[in-house]
Amino acid sequence: MAYPNTLIFVDLAADDPSAAAKFYAEVFGWVNDPRPEGVYHRMIPGGQFRNKDGTDSTIGNLHIGIYRAANARPYPLPEGSDPRTLADTGRKARVWILISDDDTPERILAAAEEKGATILWRDHYWKEFNGYNHAFRDPWNNEIVLWGKAGPGPRIPNGYTRE
Repeated sequence: MAYPNTLIFVDLAADDPSAAAKFYAEVFGWVNDPRPEGVYHRMIPGGQFRNKDGTDSTIGNLHIGIYRAANARPYPLPEGSDPRTLADTGRKARVWILISDDDTPERILAAAEEKGATILWRDHYWKEFNGYNHAFRDPWNNEIVLWGKAGPGPRIPNGYTRE
């Protein structure tokens, strides 16, 4: 293979894509692009990936989609297919969000919780990837893990768990 297959999108299921899109727009400041409203929403974080020196690269930040669980599109048949409900128990895919240098996990977690999310954990340091992480479950049972860069010679705050 001369060129690798490329991840282009991750979709989250919701029973109300319009409400889920509003949630993510308010929690993360993303732009809601309904295509069409209530069926599929593309969430656009804006900006570019950063170069090591902190300047913008030519690569735009990745998007997330939100689709209606009752009839996930695209699908060859208009009536869709089963299952038509949200996942509720057991493990499922997690979405990792890099916390912007001008935002905080405290603000994000507070905004998410205020809008109906459940906090799964806070204040954890993962040495293997040198990052601080926190997580919540949105009102549609999607798991979101927040990632903060620890940087060289990290100083792990008191009270953080570690692995």
